[in-house]
This record gives sequence, structure tokens and C-alpha cells, in this order.
Amino acid sequence: MSVESTLTSHGFTLPEAAAPVANYVPAVISGSLLFISGQLCLDQGVVQAAHKGKLGGAVSVEAGQAAARLCAINLLAQAKATLGDLGRIKRCVRLGGFINATPDFGPLPQVMNGASDLMVLALGDKGRHARTTIGVAQLPLDAAVEVEAVFEIA
Repeated sequence: MSVESTLTSHGFTLPEAAAPVANYVPAVISGSLLFISGQLCLDQGVVQAAHKGKLGGAVSVEAGQAAARLCAINLLAQAKATLGDLGRIKRCVRLGGFINATPDFGPLPQVMNGASDLMVLALGDKGRHARTTIGVAQLPLDAAVEVEAVFEIA
């Protein structure tokens, strides 16, 4: 089953890839690696109210996981825009997660699991990856989560 068919069968649809909001490109291919710039938890092109603000503040762990899942969907949308076909992805090598959090918020890994779980759902064993999760003081558009990725491609 294709990545998109798998996503569709679980109720997910890939959006149009988001345009950069500053002086960078959304993706770069170097050799057999695809680097995708950090993707925000955009839903229909905007950060919805449930995914704005800080984890440990106004944003619950469950809303943070949903925000991380949206970031992963947006990563796959960027990959499709760059590659033309998600079938070219050989493996997700690494995800880097940035969680907009209060200084005392501890369950950063549980929030980031939203992105990791989506990647494994979409790619199967090829979606298992190395990962870094970092709590930050602020993200663009007051987003709760931002995630970047590295994929090995054919």
C-alpha cells in the first residue's frame, strides 16, 4: 500500500506543502538524503487555537501530540512536493522536535510521540527514526510544536 493510501485509510490527507515564511527553502536534497525544514502544526494553512501557546500552559499534552502529528503530516507534504512520489522514501532517518513549553514542562517526549507515531504509521518500519526533542521558549506563529526531518531517498 502506498504512503498516501495508508494515510487516507487512517483518516489523514496530505495538504499542499506550506511556503517558507522567511529566507530559507523548504527542502534540500544532498546525495541520498532529503532534509526538510521545520514544519509547524498548520491545519488548512493556519495554526488553530488548540495548537497555539505553550505546553504546560494553555496547551494540553493531547493537543500537543495532535500538533506534532500535524507537523509530521506537513513534513510528508513537503517530501511529496520535493520528490513527486513518497515511494522514493527509503527511510525516515531522523526527526527533530521543538516544543513550545513552560520551563517546568516535563513530558516533552510524549508530545513528540505524536510525530513519531504518525511517521511509523505512514512508513511502517521505514518510519522508525532517531530523534531529538527540545523544549523552547517560543516558536513562529506561537505554534505549540515544530518538527524537522531527514529522510533517506532513492
